[in-house]
Amino acid sequence: MAIPRFSSLLRCRKWAKSDWLVASIGCVLIVFFLSFFFDPTSDSVPSVDRSRPIISPSDLVKLKLSSVAKERGAFCLDGSLPGYHFHEGSGSGSQSWLVHLEGGGWCNTVASCSARALTKLGSSNYFEQEVAFQGVLSSDPSQNPEFFNWNKVAIRYCDGASFSGRPEAEFKNGTRLFFRGQLIWEAIIDELLSMGMSDAKQAILTGCSAGGLASLIHCDYFRDHLPKDAAVKCVSDGGYFLNVPDVLGNPTMRSFYHDVVNLQGVEKSLDQKCVAKTEPSKCMFPQEFLKNIRTPVFLVNPAYDFWQIQHVLVPTSADPDKSWAKCRLNIKECDAEQIKVLHGFRSSMMTAIGEFHQNKDGGMFIDSCYAHCQTVMSVTWHSLTSPRIENKTIAESVGDWYFNRKPVKLIDCPYPCNPSCYNMNFT
Repeated sequence: MAIPRFSSLLRCRKWAKSDWLVASIGCVLIVFFLSFFFDPTSDSVPSVDRSRPIISPSDLVKLKLSSVAKERGAFCLDGSLPGYHFHEGSGSGSQSWLVHLEGGGWCNTVASCSARALTKLGSSNYFEQEVAFQGVLSSDPSQNPEFFNWNKVAIRYCDGASFSGRPEAEFKNGTRLFFRGQLIWEAIIDELLSMGMSDAKQAILTGCSAGGLASLIHCDYFRDHLPKDAAVKCVSDGGYFLNVPDVLGNPTMRSFYHDVVNLQGVEKSLDQKCVAKTEPSKCMFPQEFLKNIRTPVFLVNPAYDFWQIQHVLVPTSADPDKSWAKCRLNIKECDAEQIKVLHGFRSSMMTAIGEFHQNKDGGMFIDSCYAHCQTVMSVTWHSLTSPRIENKTIAESVGDWYFNRKPVKLIDCPYPCNPSCYNMNFT
């Protein structure tokens, strides 16, 4: 996930409550969605209110480029230094750490990685100097009641392979692309350990989309580098990508991951028990390796994940006659047959998480919204209008699970049964 760039508080005068809610969510998400596709040339972007939001200085967290990256050879795709945003914890949260991994798709060819290297998803030269911390990163107890005073870190995403690319895969023919995601991950974690995380009593690794996948790939590494007596868990938001064919029966996502793994040398960063049994690129799918993770994991995922519907189930290549065009952009425009296909996608997710559902230490919040990442916006993480299952927000559910108050295995009923959903409209 891309870190939210905007506050959800808009300039508004005489709008009705429903009007400003829709506009505020749209404004929060616009930059997020624009950075979420396979490469910078993707075709789907939402049409939303682009008015400038009001952000108080206390909401903004400054960028810091890694101080150890250069000596470790940890570079973004273009060779620039990676970075992160750090907000220091206080009081009872001074020895608690929440590390968030930004997302933003992947690149699977020299051309797409080269294009990515000219954006904030491949170069720190384009990073914002300040970003707003919201949702699970917020320091406002009304928005983030469980973790508001923790040390919070947002690691920027600039490698194109879920923080898992390796330099041995780089080209030696003069093509200036650095596949150093694994080194970026290791260097910044070491830097955070030197800043006090080595004394953590509580810690969470989380991430959104490609960062949500990375939070699973690196979950046990995170656990193993923190004190043995620390309570360490991982939360993946919108990172449970499915290995399913598209509507024409083509293995679009599997082929894409195959190219990412081969191009950026990701194999050694994946679960080695999985790699020993199957083709390495299959081990980028959580269903293949989640059972091997030793650290407790919580899955936050919509059963009708719009990113997966637009790029896995119905990519533009699988819709030559544009019969899915309206449905892809707005689930309310789907006809009965298309809804049946989307319900089938939900069923595939239910099957994929079936074994994980039996994991006594795991937790999940699988709603039926047409959404993607939901933990990094206060309006979906914890607010009066947040999505709920059994009257629990995502924040309340993650808190109950993390602090062992109760088991949390929440699965929503099929669309359109949940009136608390905010379903994205890209038309």
